[in-house]
Amino acid sequence: MTDSKYFTTTKKGEIFELKAELNSDKKEKKKEAVKKVIASMTVGKDVSALFPDVVNCMQTDNLELKKLVYLYLMNYAKSQPDMAIMAVNTFVKDCEDPNPLIRALAVRTMGCIRVDKITEYLCEPLRKCLKDEDPYVRKTAAVCVAKLHDINAQLVEDQGFLDTLKDLISDSNPMVVANAVAALSEIAESHPNSNLLDLNPQTINKLLTALNECTEWGQIFILDCLANYTPRDDRESQSICERVTPRLSHANSAVVLSAVKVLMKFMEMLPKDLDYYGTLLKKLAPPLVTLLSAEPELQYVALRNINLIVQKRPEILKHEMKVFFVKYNDPIYVKLEKLDIMIRLASQANIAQVLAELKEYATEVDVDFVRKAVRAIGRCAIKVEQSAERCVSTLLDLIQTKVNYVVQEAIVVIKDIFRKYPNKYESVIATLCENLDSLDEPEARAAMIWIVGEYAERIDNADELLESFLEGFHDESTQVQLQLLTAIVKLFLKKPTETQELVQQVLSLATQDSDNPDLRDRGYIYWRLLSTDPVAAKEVVLAEKPLISEETDLIEPTLLEELICHIGTLASVYHKPPSAFVEGSRGVQHKRLPARAGSGESTDSPDVSQSVGGATEAAPTVIPSQGDLLGDLLNLDLAPPAAGPTVPPSMQLGAMDLLGGGLDSLLGGDIGGSPAMGAGLGSTPAVMPTSLGAPPVVGGGLGDLFDLGGSVGMPAGAYVPPKSVWLPAMKAKGLEISGTFARRSGVIQMELSLTNKAMSVMTDFAIQFNRNSFGLAPAGPLQVLTPLSPNQTIEVSLPLSTSGPVMKMEPLNNLQE
Repeated sequence: MTDSKYFTTTKKGEIFELKAELNSDKKEKKKEAVKKVIASMTVGKDVSALFPDVVNCMQTDNLELKKLVYLYLMNYAKSQPDMAIMAVNTFVKDCEDPNPLIRALAVRTMGCIRVDKITEYLCEPLRKCLKDEDPYVRKTAAVCVAKLHDINAQLVEDQGFLDTLKDLISDSNPMVVANAVAALSEIAESHPNSNLLDLNPQTINKLLTALNECTEWGQIFILDCLANYTPRDDRESQSICERVTPRLSHANSAVVLSAVKVLMKFMEMLPKDLDYYGTLLKKLAPPLVTLLSAEPELQYVALRNINLIVQKRPEILKHEMKVFFVKYNDPIYVKLEKLDIMIRLASQANIAQVLAELKEYATEVDVDFVRKAVRAIGRCAIKVEQSAERCVSTLLDLIQTKVNYVVQEAIVVIKDIFRKYPNKYESVIATLCENLDSLDEPEARAAMIWIVGEYAERIDNADELLESFLEGFHDESTQVQLQLLTAIVKLFLKKPTETQELVQQVLSLATQDSDNPDLRDRGYIYWRLLSTDPVAAKEVVLAEKPLISEETDLIEPTLLEELICHIGTLASVYHKPPSAFVEGSRGVQHKRLPARAGSGESTDSPDVSQSVGGATEAAPTVIPSQGDLLGDLLNLDLAPPAAGPTVPPSMQLGAMDLLGGGLDSLLGGDIGGSPAMGAGLGSTPAVMPTSLGAPPVVGGGLGDLFDLGGSVGMPAGAYVPPKSVWLPAMKAKGLEISGTFARRSGVIQMELSLTNKAMSVMTDFAIQFNRNSFGLAPAGPLQVLTPLSPNQTIEVSLPLSTSGPVMKMEPLNNLQE
């Protein structure tokens, strides 16, 4: 008979009857009663009144009954903490039971009872279970440590459980190793700065050995842990990749994605000319393709991850285009994701089959999908120049279908093609103009207006076309209004005699009849430009436009690197870093890919040291590695500047003459020689920008850190930051130290104020620097001439050199003495 009978009872006085049955002498009756209690608890009835009676049933050899009682305990211990203490003795006793299943059951339940009063009683049984002879008990105890840490972190640290967990990484049983890694990873997430998982080559070797033998979830924990390790060199990186590669053929998609994450990260360190690098690229494609034969939900997760992989390394899947062709029964979310990846993989070699597919998609019934397909054709034209002509003819064929939404999307993408390839495909404008009346979406109307305005000289009736849009100006969206204003001004500058009335009409509508500040401001700027200097207006409005880039929707490189480190997690599906959607302290650690071995390239950002320190070709001498943007900003040569043309640091920073005449000349100068314009914006004569030879008004900002610019921007040592308290008296037995840095006569000085806030005299002062980012060290001993009496303050200046040991600190300007 099934257990469904326990859920069907609706008798009154049930609690009283259950109480009697729980205290029965017959074991079978007692077990039936506990099952009824669990059934009532499952459907939401409050059976907490039976707590003492259920706890009394714990003293049994029957494993099934014990499991049921433990299940009840986990549910009600929090609401009955005082009663839960009654169960402690049984837990302790069960932890020494000869049956390993009961020992494991007891330790698992202990970890799930989140009651502070009980936790201290559970430390001793847990310690024994962590060193149990049976691996099943040890692996259960390892997870229990993580649960206990969540309840009382301090207790776990004081009892030395973390050290025991670290020892379990060397356990002979792979499942114990996997659970120890999972527990330590969980604890490390809640304490990002603790170095719990101290990964070294020996530990990594143990994890890789356990990887082959543990369960699929154990493998995922180990692979995620491996992904946090940074190999010492490319040989170690290759060795790890070789041992992780077999996981790519695992049946579980989560194991496959975790293995891909490890390989994607460690590939960064392999030289591209290495044979193994090419082999690894070939091995990564089949498992990713296999993931696409799963059910739609798994396909979507795989596609979101593939989207990231393709942006980082398109060569992995460049021969697998057909896999991403859309099937008729794919859900829309899978279709759109496949479409995106098809465009990313489009190249000259496969563009013909891609275009044939996209043209087919444009005749589908799903409107959203059709729109994306038409837009994809335009993106292919922009990405693969050789295919542009074929794409344009495909778009024209689609326009001939006269399907409204297809026509509108086609016009939007043709506008982008005109931007990418100017003066090449303008012959299609006549066809576009024929469909003017059918446009009802703001984006399509704005695109068409832009085309008419940009190519007004080639369209005979351009003024009539734009005038037709002007009739319902106030009913248009802001996007269309702004585009219409610009297009009519362009038309006026190209055909001034015929369109004077039209431009006055649109300027009046934009400035006087509109309450949109963006539209009004643009109208006033055009009005003033046209009324003061049409030549300048022509240079501004009809200026040559930069070509649009190939891929406008690529993820920003630093974010992409972080997301690659989170392949197989929610971050890779959302395409957002964990800190964007995980609340609290967890998940806010930013991960980065390692730098490629043997290459000078920085993985973080392009080298900006030239823009800060001038055109310096020599390698920086202060910090050997160029790790990140801040590191580059502070990679300033501390030696005197070489002879050459003197350029103020403010010019090097691009902040030209911030308080000089640059802004005045822009606002107060006579634009185009018109008195009306000068009067309108301020009639003070313009101050000319400071010449390159003369010192500017302001110092050099970042370029003048420590006055490193060598007194170009300002007199040497003219500005010294005010002193701040570096060491309060509370932390230094009564000695308060305030200080700042300055540069005097070409020497960096640390200027200190020593204040004795203790009751006794202080003598024998000395100073020592730890290794720091700038290699700062004392150039001589600290000279404090007199004993420091109570409440006395003395000023001391300590010369510094930059010849000390260098170590990059976090944060970079951290200096320990």
